[in-house]
Amino acid sequence: MESKIIEKVNKVNLLNVFTQFIKSQVVLLCASLVALISCFFVHPSLNYLKYIDTKVILLLLCLMLVISGFIKLNLFSAAAVWLLKRTKNTRELALVLIALCFFSSMLITNDVALIAFVPFTLSVLFLSGKEKFAIGIITLQTVAANIGSTMTPVGNPQNLYLYSFYNIVPADFFTATLPVVVIGGLLVFTCIFAIKNEPIDVTGLEIVKISNTKELVLYSALFLLTLLSVFNIVNYVIASVLLMVIVFIADKRLYKQADYSLLLTFICFFIFVGNARNMPGVINILGKLISGREMLITILISQFISNVPAAVMLSGFTNNYSGLLVGANIGGMGTLVASLASLISFRIYCKSNGSKPGKYLLVFTIVNFALLAIMVILFILFKQFKVISLE
Repeated sequence: MESKIIEKVNKVNLLNVFTQFIKSQVVLLCASLVALISCFFVHPSLNYLKYIDTKVILLLLCLMLVISGFIKLNLFSAAAVWLLKRTKNTRELALVLIALCFFSSMLITNDVALIAFVPFTLSVLFLSGKEKFAIGIITLQTVAANIGSTMTPVGNPQNLYLYSFYNIVPADFFTATLPVVVIGGLLVFTCIFAIKNEPIDVTGLEIVKISNTKELVLYSALFLLTLLSVFNIVNYVIASVLLMVIVFIADKRLYKQADYSLLLTFICFFIFVGNARNMPGVINILGKLISGREMLITILISQFISNVPAAVMLSGFTNNYSGLLVGANIGGMGTLVASLASLISFRIYCKSNGSKPGKYLLVFTIVNFALLAIMVILFILFKQFKVISLE
């Protein structure tokens, strides 16, 4: 009898583990599925290796390792506490917390900005007795991270991929992304005025110190090396190998923090896109479908499969990188799955005491679709009057 009970418990545990894996890796599983299906039309060969953009994979891994080093040193927490010590009311508090995500995401990616600052935001709000503002502030932090990360090639995975795939000149890249950041930023920071202004006291926050200044210098140098590789000033292979060796020597535990599922997702989509390019019928159909509609099609597809896979998938069928860049970044707003970063903040919030997932989803959806609608209308008008070019 006892052995049967143990067996049932083990089966339940395995089922729970499997269910959690499915939930947490939906995008990877979808990417694997479409890659597998494409293999039936273009049989596996050594040509598959040519599909994979090794520069994107290596630089993404390097960014993950360096940023994990910064987190270990308490860099972001120290900066956040220093700023928050200077706030006096809830609007100033919201401004600081949202600005942290907006500006930091330009360099440390939208995902990492939210991982670093959403838990910190919850702690500050509970400490100051202002937890009722959590849903509104975290929603705006999420939008801010998605918009702010648009600014640079290293701000998010889709930017790094498109920058590398199309070999975009820096001036052209910033010409495409700057309008998104400026307009989106203005909209996000304007939303702060919707937050009720109340006095606040965060003097009880303990000062956080950077744990090792020597390592901070080291990881800062490695981050600079990565940026130089992104902009093709330093050979990415040499830089990547050097960085990975140094990180292994300095603290090999950082390798455990890397998001390998994201790297695998990219590889699967590389295989799918590479195979699709060898199917003339698919190229003709998709090419005609998205031609001249790159921004809108990318936004639409992002709502269902998220903006990173949408950018990778559509890049094989158009040369209009501006439309894809704008569409993939604006497309991060909308549904909860439109940007994987949005799922990160939602999961963190749901684990907090007294969380209200239903209310969060309602507020998040209303705010995101309202801002998305405004952004789409503005960019269509700008394109119509030739204020910007999406060609």
